[in-house]
Amino acid sequence: MNLKANGQVPRELEKDTQELWREIESLGDDHGMTNLDTPLRPGAFDLSPEEKVNLIEEKFADILHILGMDLKDDSLKGTPRRVAKMYVNEIFQGLIPENKPDAKLFDNKYRYGQMLVEKDITVHSYCEHHLVPILGRAHVAYISGGKVIGLSKINRIVRYFSKRPQVQERLTEQIAAELKSALQTEDVAVYIDAEHMCVATRGVEDCSSSTVTVHYSGKFEEESYRNEFLKIIS
Repeated sequence: MNLKANGQVPRELEKDTQELWREIESLGDDHGMTNLDTPLRPGAFDLSPEEKVNLIEEKFADILHILGMDLKDDSLKGTPRRVAKMYVNEIFQGLIPENKPDAKLFDNKYRYGQMLVEKDITVHSYCEHHLVPILGRAHVAYISGGKVIGLSKINRIVRYFSKRPQVQERLTEQIAAELKSALQTEDVAVYIDAEHMCVATRGVEDCSSSTVTVHYSGKFEEESYRNEFLKIIS
């Protein structure tokens, strides 16, 4: 799909946007999670990253203008493009399938049969309800079923699924599902403890709370394995 020369939104995308707003209005304030998959519209990958940047730049300039900001000011005139590039290439880069890490496997030559735990993995995500940060740590464990994965790939998997609009429950399950698929084992545990800026900086404005989500499968459903994992990450 190509952008028009004058920078206007393509007619097909404009129609999709109008239909989307009608659906949103019919849903009201329902924030329920309905699927393990990130909710993507049909044709989500039709636009190139550069085309997305150009469109978001235009739309974000409109937002700042509506808010009353003077985009001719030296401090603001580059803000719409900076935000657009940040959205597409940085904080939401997990929406680009080509950015998915290649989880190369290796034979477990050392015959290591205990749990492997990667602790304190940085989680930087964005709440899909208000598009403000989710900041926290993930702890991931697995027991080899014959294959192992490079340690940095675990961090990259967490990062990839974090870099998109998210809810923490879905993020936890997506990381677990990807690890189980990549490692060909059900023996996986994921634990995320995160602060939500939508709680800390708006609404109730509670800066002292955090949210914990967990996934236990395979051997980690057994109390002994689960307790060992929790002891290691505590």
